[in-house]
Amino acid sequence: MKRTWLWIPLALFGLFFGVMAVGLSKPSSTTITSKMIGKPLPKFSLPPAHAPQPGLGSASFQQGQPRLLNIFASWCIPCIAEAPVLLELTKRGVPIDAIAIRDRPQDVDRFLKRNGNPYQRIGSDVNSAVQMALGSSGVPETFVVDGRGIIRFQHIGDIRAEDVPEIMAALRAAR
Repeated sequence: MKRTWLWIPLALFGLFFGVMAVGLSKPSSTTITSKMIGKPLPKFSLPPAHAPQPGLGSASFQQGQPRLLNIFASWCIPCIAEAPVLLELTKRGVPIDAIAIRDRPQDVDRFLKRNGNPYQRIGSDVNSAVQMALGSSGVPETFVVDGRGIIRFQHIGDIRAEDVPEIMAALRAAR
């Protein structure tokens, strides 16, 4: 009887470990969505990340027209992959503003020279404070913001050609 009692803690630990392993290997959701969807952009004012263009502030999104807000970084490989799609969206008349996170102006300049510049304004968020306030989980990430400054849609990851219809639908819905 004493020997049985010695095995019970080990069995309980094994059961606990098994339940935790299953929970970690099969999470209920693999995406992190912003809690800011349906809420106004947080108030911010960022200096320019690219000298010829103005910086970016939350007031820029309250001018009556929906726009995209793209979070990117010069060191981000998926940001390079989405650059041609963003350029195509600007050709379709989609206004896009950006926040460059944890970046230096000279690196942003090189990134835009190599990959094109689809942005009307680019703010520099060196410490990722605005990125975190938006509930952004990484780069690249894009938000559809309506003309009153309310976040209406979030796209996590690089925008690919197959994502364009969904982005355009979100922009239409934000009008």
